[in-house]
Amino acid sequence: MSTPSVPHDAPDATGPIGLPTVRLKPKAEARAIRHGFPWVYADELVTDRRTQNLTPGALAVLEDGERRSLGLVTVNTKSKIIARVLDRDPATVIDQAWFEARLSRALALRAQLYDAPFYRLVHAEADGLPGVVIDRYGDTAVIQPNAAWAEAHIAPLAAALRAVTGVTTVVKNGTGRSRGLEGLEEETVILSGTVAGPIEVPMNGATYLADVTGGQKTGLFYDQRPNHAFAARLARGGRVLDVFTHVGGFALAALAAGATEALAVDASAAALALAEGGAKASGLADRFATRQGDAFAVLEELGAEGARFDTVICDPPAFAPAKPALEAGLRAYERLARLASPLVAPGGYLVLCSCSHAADLSAFRNASARGIGRGGRRGQLLHTGFAGADHPMLPQLAESGYLKSLVFRLD
Repeated sequence: MSTPSVPHDAPDATGPIGLPTVRLKPKAEARAIRHGFPWVYADELVTDRRTQNLTPGALAVLEDGERRSLGLVTVNTKSKIIARVLDRDPATVIDQAWFEARLSRALALRAQLYDAPFYRLVHAEADGLPGVVIDRYGDTAVIQPNAAWAEAHIAPLAAALRAVTGVTTVVKNGTGRSRGLEGLEEETVILSGTVAGPIEVPMNGATYLADVTGGQKTGLFYDQRPNHAFAARLARGGRVLDVFTHVGGFALAALAAGATEALAVDASAAALALAEGGAKASGLADRFATRQGDAFAVLEELGAEGARFDTVICDPPAFAPAKPALEAGLRAYERLARLASPLVAPGGYLVLCSCSHAADLSAFRNASARGIGRGGRRGQLLHTGFAGADHPMLPQLAESGYLKSLVFRLD
């Protein structure tokens, strides 16, 4: 982790005077932008020398092929998403006040949904901040600036975050695939406050530990909260296997709801240590066990051992993070279902999840059903779950609705 820095002061506002203009190609579809689609792809924009010379993350006024304004955008010629719409008003000033307005709107929704300040506060484009993710952990917030413009404006964004929410600690988590696609370096910095260690997060009756400076993503996956709760109701009174558990995921929620015991599997020793800490903090350690290893290998081992569970959950990372990986990803989801389904006791439940936006619900459901059939099982599809309401979907952007959870009851 980088050396913690002192809090940043907000820089001077960036105003519309003197902003460059970028233009869609004549055959590019301006209607989609007018109707709310937030991205312009590289092959849709005129990239003359002037545009090519723009600093990644620079602000510009976007025009259609007939020179009519479409709004204020940020431009990064290093990215396939060459422009992102920030505001429909091209005269908008991007300053701390602008960020405060966006954050206040996002906070109002979360305050309505949750009694405690533990949630995703900003879900990128769906909350009007393209490429920006902010997760809140009580008095601590973690910003993921996954687009060049957000990196350039991190100071007023962090200042606005503190002003709107009252958080004292702000962490910039500059890691992940998205930053690489934007040409950004990886860096984790404490922008204000201090981080003494993992943060306790109450959720679904259990206590989770989030490592906000060294864990995966921002330290916890809030998106699965409603799916944890649904699976936990089914798991009452039975044995649970939670594969790709991360910091306890489905297993701790199931135990808190009355499961008799849970085995949590993950390849990361650090994640399993946090899961064990969460089980202890929740008073569930006597019914919680872990097993480190490759998920597919562990599933094969459990099958060879003749192990059976009343509920089996598989919540893997994205096997198909982009379209080129789609076919291989679907094969991986099918294989996972094939290996997991024989471990489910008759009448038990199998929960299969995908966070791959490239694999739509139909494709994922079909791959899962094929895998269950190849595993020698049949069953009912009981429930289809998605991300929680603190991960809203922008209707015009299919990528913002990435999470799917399928719950099967097997014969």
